[in-house]
Amino acid sequence: MRSFLKYWIPPILWACLISVFSTDSFSSSGTSRYVLPFLQFILPHATPGLLEVLHGLTRKLAHWIEYFILAILLHRAFGQRQDSGWQLRWAAWTLGAILLCSLADELHQVFVPTRGASLRDSLLDFFGGSCAVAVLYVRHRQKTKAATQPVDVLNGPA
Repeated sequence: MRSFLKYWIPPILWACLISVFSTDSFSSSGTSRYVLPFLQFILPHATPGLLEVLHGLTRKLAHWIEYFILAILLHRAFGQRQDSGWQLRWAAWTLGAILLCSLADELHQVFVPTRGASLRDSLLDFFGGSCAVAVLYVRHRQKTKAATQPVDVLNGPA
């Protein structure tokens, strides 16, 4: 049970946080109260139109980041009992869970008055999760390559 909690509580909590981000408080009008003044501070000569575009891009980047992190946490949880750092089935389970979570998140937003569902946002979420899985795969390949590479005791790696 302790092992389950160690590996599954982080992705469950992160998914709950994503759900909170889908509420009225984090709608475009809700985040504009914080993001627009910050953008105006760092870009004092930006036009209002540019600031709105950057606000929109910031919100889309947040989608990507949320699901990038969720994918890393889910991949870790799916592989909790294994010694190897990568398996295709963990990646498949991770991507399946990311897809379901992103669709559920958008469905939730249908019932939030200031939000709306967007298949594009779900695709962006899935892309963020896919990027995380790709990064994990590349890291695993690099570690595997480094571990199998012969080392010359006098001159270092071959």
